Amino acid sequence: MIAISLQSGSNGNCLYVETGGVKLIFDAGISGIRAEQRLEGFGRNIRDVDALILSHDHGDHSRYAGVYGRKFGLPVYVTPRTLQRASKRHNLGKMDTVHYFQAGDTLCFESVSVQTIPSPHDGVDGAVFVLSSREKRLGIWTDLGHAFRDLHAEMPMLDAVFIESNYDPDMLVRGPYPLSLQRRIQGPEGHLSNREAAELLQAGDRLKWACLAHLSNNNNNPETALKTHREIGRQDLTLYTASRYEATGILTI
Repeated sequence: MIAISLQSGSNGNCLYVETGGVKLIFDAGISGIRAEQRLEGFGRNIRDVDALILSHDHGDHSRYAGVYGRKFGLPVYVTPRTLQRASKRHNLGKMDTVHYFQAGDTLCFESVSVQTIPSPHDGVDGAVFVLSSREKRLGIWTDLGHAFRDLHAEMPMLDAVFIESNYDPDMLVRGPYPLSLQRRIQGPEGHLSNREAAELLQAGDRLKWACLAHLSNNNNNPETALKTHREIGRQDLTLYTASRYEATGILTI
Protein backbone atom coordinates (compact mmCIF):
# COMPACT_ATOMS: atom_id res chain seq x y z
CA MET A 1 0.00 0.00 0.00
CA ILE A 2 1.30 3.45 -0.92
CA ALA A 3 -0.10 6.88 -0.12
CA ILE A 4 0.70 10.36 -1.39
CA SER A 5 -0.68 13.56 0.08
CA LEU A 6 -1.01 15.82 -2.96
CA GLN A 7 -1.80 18.78 -0.67
CA SER A 8 -3.18 19.27 2.83
CA GLY A 9 -4.59 22.29 4.61
CA SER A 10 -7.33 24.89 4.45
CA ASN A 11 -6.05 25.87 0.99
CA GLY A 12 -6.95 22.44 -0.38
CA ASN A 13 -6.83 18.73 0.43
CA CYS A 14 -6.28 15.74 -1.83
CA LEU A 15 -4.84 12.31 -0.98
CA TYR A 16 -3.96 9.44 -3.30
CA VAL A 17 -3.85 5.80 -2.14
CA GLU A 18 -2.89 2.78 -4.23
CA THR A 19 -3.16 -0.80 -3.03
CA GLY A 20 -4.21 -4.24 -4.28
CA GLY A 21 -4.53 -2.93 -7.83
CA VAL A 22 -7.00 -0.25 -6.70
CA LYS A 23 -6.33 3.48 -6.98
CA LEU A 24 -8.36 5.96 -4.93
CA ILE A 25 -8.41 9.71 -4.35
CA PHE A 26 -9.80 11.13 -1.14
CA ASP A 27 -11.13 14.69 -1.47
CA ALA A 28 -10.92 17.17 -4.31
CA GLY A 29 -9.82 20.45 -2.75
CA ILE A 30 -7.13 21.23 -5.32
CA SER A 31 -7.61 21.91 -9.02
CA GLY A 32 -7.75 19.10 -11.51
CA ILE A 33 -4.66 20.41 -13.27
CA ARG A 34 -2.68 20.51 -10.03
CA ALA A 35 -3.77 17.02 -9.01
CA GLU A 36 -2.99 15.64 -12.46
CA GLN A 37 0.48 17.23 -12.58
CA ARG A 38 1.43 16.13 -9.08
CA LEU A 39 0.44 12.55 -9.75
CA GLU A 40 2.35 12.61 -13.03
CA GLY A 41 5.43 13.50 -11.00
CA PHE A 42 5.13 10.05 -9.41
CA GLY A 43 4.42 8.25 -12.66
CA ARG A 44 0.67 8.01 -12.03
CA ASN A 45 -2.18 8.95 -14.36
CA ILE A 46 -5.20 10.46 -12.61
CA ARG A 47 -7.47 8.93 -15.28
CA ASP A 48 -6.53 5.49 -13.95
CA VAL A 49 -8.04 6.28 -10.55
CA ASP A 50 -10.99 4.06 -9.66
CA ALA A 51 -12.93 6.48 -7.46
CA LEU A 52 -13.00 9.87 -5.78
CA ILE A 53 -14.31 9.71 -2.20
CA LEU A 54 -15.42 12.93 -0.49
CA SER A 55 -15.18 13.40 3.27
CA HIS A 56 -17.44 16.45 3.65
CA ASP A 57 -18.81 19.55 1.98
CA HIS A 58 -16.23 22.23 2.88
CA GLY A 59 -14.57 23.74 -0.16
CA ASP A 60 -11.03 22.72 0.76
CA HIS A 61 -12.20 19.12 0.37
CA SER A 62 -14.92 19.22 -2.29
CA ARG A 63 -14.55 22.31 -4.49
CA TYR A 64 -13.23 20.52 -7.62
CA ALA A 65 -15.18 17.27 -7.38
CA GLY A 66 -17.17 18.12 -10.51
CA VAL A 67 -13.98 18.69 -12.48
CA TYR A 68 -12.53 15.36 -11.38
CA GLY A 69 -15.74 13.66 -12.46
CA ARG A 70 -16.11 15.37 -15.83
CA LYS A 71 -12.51 15.87 -16.95
CA PHE A 72 -11.03 12.62 -15.67
CA GLY A 73 -14.13 10.39 -15.60
CA LEU A 74 -13.82 9.54 -11.92
CA PRO A 75 -16.86 8.04 -10.18
CA VAL A 76 -17.66 10.17 -7.13
CA TYR A 77 -18.57 8.55 -3.80
CA VAL A 78 -20.34 10.94 -1.45
CA THR A 79 -23.18 11.14 1.05
CA PRO A 80 -26.38 12.72 -0.34
CA ARG A 81 -26.34 15.61 2.14
CA THR A 82 -22.67 16.33 1.45
CA LEU A 83 -23.25 16.52 -2.29
CA GLN A 84 -26.33 18.69 -1.87
CA ARG A 85 -24.52 21.22 0.31
CA ALA A 86 -21.27 21.16 -1.66
CA SER A 87 -23.14 21.71 -4.94
CA LYS A 88 -24.86 24.78 -3.52
CA ARG A 89 -21.65 26.20 -2.09
CA HIS A 90 -19.30 25.56 -4.99
CA ASN A 91 -21.38 25.02 -8.15
CA LEU A 92 -19.92 21.59 -8.78
CA GLY A 93 -21.83 21.18 -12.02
CA LYS A 94 -22.93 17.92 -13.62
CA MET A 95 -21.29 14.66 -12.60
CA ASP A 96 -22.07 11.57 -14.69
CA THR A 97 -21.33 8.87 -12.12
CA VAL A 98 -22.23 9.41 -8.47
CA HIS A 99 -22.41 6.64 -5.85
CA TYR A 100 -24.06 7.52 -2.57
CA PHE A 101 -23.13 6.18 0.82
CA GLN A 102 -24.15 6.92 4.37
CA ALA A 103 -21.49 7.76 6.93
CA GLY A 104 -20.91 4.45 8.72
CA ASP A 105 -21.07 2.34 5.54
CA THR A 106 -18.16 0.29 4.20
CA LEU A 107 -17.25 0.82 0.55
CA CYS A 108 -15.73 -2.07 -1.40
CA PHE A 109 -13.37 -1.86 -4.38
CA GLU A 110 -12.32 -5.40 -5.33
CA SER A 111 -10.18 -6.61 -2.39
CA VAL A 112 -9.98 -3.12 -0.84
CA SER A 113 -12.49 -1.84 1.70
CA VAL A 114 -13.02 1.70 2.94
CA GLN A 115 -14.75 1.99 6.28
CA THR A 116 -16.50 5.35 6.66
CA ILE A 117 -16.83 6.76 10.17
CA PRO A 118 -19.17 9.68 10.99
CA SER A 119 -17.25 12.74 12.12
CA PRO A 120 -18.50 15.50 14.46
CA HIS A 121 -16.67 18.19 12.46
CA ASP A 122 -19.01 21.00 11.41
CA GLY A 123 -19.65 19.84 7.87
CA VAL A 124 -23.23 18.76 7.27
CA ASP A 125 -22.53 15.02 7.07
CA GLY A 126 -18.80 14.42 7.41
CA ALA A 127 -16.85 11.17 7.52
CA VAL A 128 -13.32 9.96 8.06
CA PHE A 129 -11.93 6.74 6.67
CA VAL A 130 -10.07 3.53 7.43
CA LEU A 131 -8.78 1.81 4.30
CA SER A 132 -8.03 -1.93 4.55
CA SER A 133 -6.11 -4.12 2.10
CA ARG A 134 -3.99 -7.25 2.51
CA GLU A 135 -4.10 -7.02 6.30
CA LYS A 136 -2.86 -3.40 6.21
CA ARG A 137 -5.01 -0.60 7.60
CA LEU A 138 -4.59 3.12 6.87
CA GLY A 139 -6.47 5.86 8.69
CA ILE A 140 -7.40 9.05 6.82
CA TRP A 141 -8.41 11.30 9.69
CA THR A 142 -8.75 15.05 9.22
CA ASP A 143 -11.44 17.59 10.14
CA LEU A 144 -12.30 15.54 13.19
CA GLY A 145 -14.05 17.98 15.51
CA HIS A 146 -12.53 16.26 18.54
CA ALA A 147 -10.93 12.93 19.43
CA PHE A 148 -14.22 11.05 19.53
CA ARG A 149 -14.74 7.48 20.76
CA ASP A 150 -14.51 5.68 17.40
CA LEU A 151 -11.02 7.09 16.81
CA HIS A 152 -9.76 5.70 20.11
CA ALA A 153 -11.29 2.32 19.24
CA GLU A 154 -9.73 2.18 15.74
CA MET A 155 -6.28 3.62 16.48
CA PRO A 156 -4.76 0.41 17.94
CA MET A 157 -5.64 -1.45 14.72
CA LEU A 158 -3.99 0.98 12.28
CA ASP A 159 -0.66 0.45 10.53
CA ALA A 160 -0.37 4.09 9.46
CA VAL A 161 -2.46 7.25 9.65
CA PHE A 162 -2.87 10.69 8.17
CA ILE A 163 -4.04 12.63 11.21
CA GLU A 164 -5.15 16.20 11.66
CA SER A 165 -2.72 18.22 13.78
CA ASN A 166 -4.23 21.57 13.03
CA TYR A 167 -3.11 24.16 15.56
CA ASP A 168 -0.90 25.13 18.45
CA PRO A 169 -3.10 26.63 21.22
CA ASP A 170 -0.63 29.40 22.11
CA MET A 171 -0.25 30.44 18.48
CA LEU A 172 -4.03 30.42 18.07
CA VAL A 173 -4.57 32.72 21.07
CA ARG A 174 -1.82 35.11 19.99
CA GLY A 175 -2.77 35.04 16.33
CA PRO A 176 -5.03 37.17 14.11
CA TYR A 177 -8.24 35.15 14.39
CA PRO A 178 -11.27 36.72 16.14
CA LEU A 179 -12.46 35.11 19.34
CA SER A 180 -15.47 33.53 17.62
CA LEU A 181 -13.24 31.70 15.13
CA GLN A 182 -10.83 30.63 17.87
CA ARG A 183 -13.74 29.11 19.77
CA ARG A 184 -14.97 27.30 16.65
CA ILE A 185 -11.53 25.79 16.00
CA GLN A 186 -11.08 24.68 19.62
CA GLY A 187 -14.67 23.51 20.00
CA PRO A 188 -16.08 19.98 19.67
CA GLU A 189 -16.90 20.51 15.97
CA GLY A 190 -13.61 22.16 15.03
CA HIS A 191 -10.10 20.74 14.76
CA LEU A 192 -7.51 18.79 16.75
CA SER A 193 -4.56 20.61 18.28
CA ASN A 194 -1.03 19.21 18.09
CA ARG A 195 -1.31 17.95 21.65
CA GLU A 196 -4.69 16.30 21.09
CA ALA A 197 -3.39 14.53 17.99
CA ALA A 198 -0.23 13.39 19.80
CA GLU A 199 -2.26 12.01 22.70
CA LEU A 200 -4.51 10.11 20.30
CA LEU A 201 -1.50 8.59 18.56
CA GLN A 202 -0.25 7.12 21.84
CA ALA A 203 -2.81 4.34 21.43
CA GLY A 204 -1.36 3.35 18.05
CA ASP A 205 0.81 0.40 19.05
CA ARG A 206 0.84 -1.01 15.51
CA LEU A 207 1.64 2.27 13.76
CA LYS A 208 4.66 2.31 11.46
CA TRP A 209 4.24 6.00 10.75
CA ALA A 210 1.91 8.96 11.12
CA CYS A 211 1.63 11.91 8.76
CA LEU A 212 0.54 15.13 10.46
CA ALA A 213 -2.01 16.78 8.19
CA HIS A 214 -4.21 19.84 7.81
CA LEU A 215 -1.73 22.13 9.61
CA SER A 216 -2.97 25.70 9.98
CA ASN A 217 -1.09 28.39 8.08
CA ASN A 218 -1.57 30.99 10.84
CA ASN A 219 -1.68 28.92 14.02
CA ASN A 220 0.87 26.17 13.41
CA ASN A 221 3.92 25.16 11.43
CA PRO A 222 5.65 21.82 10.79
CA GLU A 223 8.44 22.50 13.29
CA THR A 224 6.01 23.30 16.13
CA ALA A 225 3.79 20.33 15.34
CA LEU A 226 6.69 17.87 15.23
CA LYS A 227 8.20 19.29 18.43
CA THR A 228 4.93 18.76 20.33
CA HIS A 229 4.49 15.24 19.02
CA ARG A 230 8.04 14.27 19.89
CA GLU A 231 7.72 15.70 23.39
CA ILE A 232 4.56 13.84 24.37
CA GLY A 233 4.11 11.10 21.77
CA ARG A 234 5.71 7.74 21.03
CA GLN A 235 9.45 8.20 20.66
CA ASP A 236 9.82 5.31 18.19
CA LEU A 237 7.10 6.50 15.81
CA THR A 238 8.17 7.83 12.40
CA LEU A 239 6.51 11.19 11.75
CA TYR A 240 5.93 13.06 8.50
CA THR A 241 4.13 16.32 7.77
CA ALA A 242 1.79 16.91 4.84
CA SER A 243 2.58 20.16 3.05
CA ARG A 244 0.09 22.92 2.30
CA TYR A 245 1.92 23.63 -0.96
CA GLU A 246 3.21 20.42 -2.53
CA ALA A 247 2.98 16.66 -2.51
CA THR A 248 4.70 14.45 0.03
CA GLY A 249 6.89 11.68 -1.19
CA ILE A 250 5.49 8.18 -1.56
CA LEU A 251 4.68 6.80 1.89
CA THR A 252 4.62 3.00 2.04
CA ILE A 253 2.94 0.58 4.42
